Amino acid sequence: MTEKDIIDFVTGLPGVVVFTAGPGTEAPEVAWGDTFVYYAPDGKVPERQQPFATIVTKDYPGFDTASDLNRPEVFRLNVAAGRAAFERLLGYPPAAHAERHAGFDYTVTDRVLPHPVYAVQGWISILNPGEQARSLLADAHTRAAARHR
Repeated sequence: MTEKDIIDFVTGLPGVVVFTAGPGTEAPEVAWGDTFVYYAPDGKVPERQQPFATIVTKDYPGFDTASDLNRPEVFRLNVAAGRAAFERLLGYPPAAHAERHAGFDYTVTDRVLPHPVYAVQGWISILNPGEQARSLLADAHTRAAARHR
């Protein structure tokens, strides 16, 4: 899937708002080009709510570089999978990620991986994902909608 395929898919889900950071937005320049996917049935980007998925297009020096996203045509889909799905997908709970972190190659494409920074919070990631991204995003959307107040 391409970034556009992912955005087209999530915008077809009910109550989804997609925000891509860039010039003219209030987002910091380091985030420009990255996309944030929210469950927001009012149609507005929430001020105090975490997205349920993001698309990251570059490394964040000093913070998030494990995926080597500065390679040509490489992006990372990040999904708030939750504890149960994280454990089902990766075989261990998010809380146990610290001792497993070093065992992953975060540069591999089209493989479900723990998020290199937010795994402990139940986030997964996939570089240049294939079709499995649709079901992961649909599940994350369902979880986000259930948590919405």
